[in-house]
Amino acid sequence: MSGFIIFALYLVAFFGSYLVLSRLLSKYFQREGFNSLKTVTFGDESAVKANRIASIISVATVFWLWVAFTNSAIPLPKLPGPFQGDATFTYTATLEDGTSDDATVTVRVYREDIQQTVDAEGNPGREPDAPEVEPGDGFAKNDTLTAARYSFKVLNVWSNDEVSKKGGSTVTAINGIPIAPGEKIDIPEGTVGLTDKGTPTFAPATGLRMARLYLPAPEVVMERFIRLNKEGYQGFTLWEHTWKSVSRVLWGFLLGSLIGIPLGYAMGLTNWSRGWFDPIVEFMRPVPPLALIPLMIIWFGIGEVSKVILLFLAALWIMIIAARSGVSGVAIAKVHAAYSLGASKWQILSKVIVPNSLPEIFTGARVAMGVCWGTVVAAELVAAEVGLGKMIVVASKFQLTDIVLVGIILIGVIGFLIDVGVRALETWLVPWKGKV
Repeated sequence: MSGFIIFALYLVAFFGSYLVLSRLLSKYFQREGFNSLKTVTFGDESAVKANRIASIISVATVFWLWVAFTNSAIPLPKLPGPFQGDATFTYTATLEDGTSDDATVTVRVYREDIQQTVDAEGNPGREPDAPEVEPGDGFAKNDTLTAARYSFKVLNVWSNDEVSKKGGSTVTAINGIPIAPGEKIDIPEGTVGLTDKGTPTFAPATGLRMARLYLPAPEVVMERFIRLNKEGYQGFTLWEHTWKSVSRVLWGFLLGSLIGIPLGYAMGLTNWSRGWFDPIVEFMRPVPPLALIPLMIIWFGIGEVSKVILLFLAALWIMIIAARSGVSGVAIAKVHAAYSLGASKWQILSKVIVPNSLPEIFTGARVAMGVCWGTVVAAELVAAEVGLGKMIVVASKFQLTDIVLVGIILIGVIGFLIDVGVRALETWLVPWKGKV
């Protein structure tokens, strides 16, 4: 349900921002340059440029959704949060002879992370005491207890009653509403129910925000990021985890490119190479790199060699196909024009085929880098002593979601920076892309 709400809010922000930008602010941002002179832009990929204002709003929207669905202290609008305070409800206990009596249960709901907080003097937080109430008259006595937010409590209401459950006392109503075993009744502060054996339960209302276990607030993740840089995790600093993963990806990608690009050119230029390598490439291309992890471990162990070879294979097939597609996409008219001017085969390759295939190769490089990132994390999940994937899987076993998020954000940021770097390199080396 929360996932659907997040997606719906994101769509509302998307369309709302689009309407605002297109109708209210478009007159302040006039298009300049060659694209402003084009009469046909819909369907022309070269005319589509990223709207940086939209990018900023998109990132801000994602950050706001993160804050809105957590118990963050950041002063941004938030969705309804979990109940915290004192909740009361009345249960009716009925004996075998039909005699009944009412008693009140008072539950003090406190922050689930109270023990992780400190006061102004540096003392750690402690679970609050249960509220004090009078036991009341009758055989059913009033009860008190404490419960953390997002928790679930089974209430032994007969612990202080004059007649126990074994003595024939059963709960038949909550706040005057009849209830049977297995049923639940909603109250403003949460949900009261009966187990299949008739024991009352209480679950505080959670609202639409997620508990820290499932989604820590941004400031919690930032605090963990700083601590990881200072203290490290599993014997290695955050920088060491990150650099190990990055170095594995770079080595695997470089080896895959050095072998894959020449093979792709050969497959695109000669019949023999196409026939020789095509079955192997088309067979291995659909095989996910993660399926090769067991073989890599069996053949090369759990050291660095197995991981680099796995990443090499992840990038190899993508770069072969990208280079082959680049050669196949060269306009034959350009080749004929070069031949008519007396160009040799080497000149055709270096002056016509390579320059015109570079855009496809750079596109393949961006895809290969993304696949390598996903593969290295998965490989480190299986067998590694250091790396972002290793850090994530160990933290997940101890339910340290903030460390998991730090790792995920780092992977995304580094992947984004690598993609930006490849695109910048493409702009520098292939300035003619989309123009010829």
